[in-house]
Amino acid sequence: MKYLKTSAKIIGIMIGILLLFTLFITFFNYFNIIGKKMVTILEIIGPILTLFIGGFLIGKESKQKGWLEGLKLSFLFLVLIILFNYLGLHNHLEVKNLIYYLILTITCMFGSMIGINKNQQKQKR
Repeated sequence: MKYLKTSAKIIGIMIGILLLFTLFITFFNYFNIIGKKMVTILEIIGPILTLFIGGFLIGKESKQKGWLEGLKLSFLFLVLIILFNYLGLHNHLEVKNLIYYLILTITCMFGSMIGINKNQQKQKR
């Protein structure tokens, strides 16, 4: 039950970060501060940073196997993204999306491994 609460809290934080990031991109694009190419790049970087931060946070909360915690968190988050994209927006599954989801998963696992190492360094002090 504790893991579910922690995961729900971190996914909520990740969704909040993603919404704030989207708000800033929209604001800057609306006032022509950034161009269309930059918006496209930021749309790719935003979820990557969000999953890295989420993986780092779940890694700090876990006790062992950071890669597994990151894999579980990325799986939960990707299920939400896939449901939104394919049921809500009616997008089709493409190879480039699968590659992007793999990059997101690896990023979350990497962030979780770093987070668990930071947690272990704190405990040693």
